Amino acid sequence: MRTHIRPAAPDELSALQDIERAAGAPFRALGMPEIADDEPPALGTLDHYRRAGRCWVAADERDRPAAYLIAEPVDDALHLEQVSVHPRAARRGVGRSLITHTAEQARTQGLSALTLTTFADVPWNAPYYARLGFRTLAEAELTPGLRRIRAQEGEHGLDRWPRVCMRGSVRTLRRPGRTPDGPPGSRSEC
Repeated sequence: MRTHIRPAAPDELSALQDIERAAGAPFRALGMPEIADDEPPALGTLDHYRRAGRCWVAADERDRPAAYLIAEPVDDALHLEQVSVHPRAARRGVGRSLITHTAEQARTQGLSALTLTTFADVPWNAPYYARLGFRTLAEAELTPGLRRIRAQEGEHGLDRWPRVCMRGSVRTLRRPGRTPDGPPGSRSEC
């Protein structure tokens, strides 16, 4: 599947919600049905990211979104709020392409890193990001913004499963290649 990265269009936001729902299904097989059933960001939230220029899609040959990423500046980095890949585009480097694009965006904004929070033990979460060049942050390395995000995640019950904060330098994150993106359809609970 050939994809290209571009900003999300206003009329695609409901399709992004569909991508997230489809990409969440593999969490059920890991005994995480609450994550599989979690509702995607509201249309208003997605539109906020889109209007801010921080909602990108990986579009397929027919220019339909196959994956999306939303990000927010947090402290000195661009924080990946959500990365979701539809099952039809999984294991093809689509998520990695979105992350590489986001690293380029961060670099042009003068930011030195990408950050995220994710599940430590889900194969297409922390281990995947580590393969891309992200590293797990120790508690003492967390910025005030990352501490705030982790507190909010705890309030939403995400701490039921081990979570980590990760950081990757925009200069050293790995470029797209042949490493699989995760299971058939993957949603990174960033």
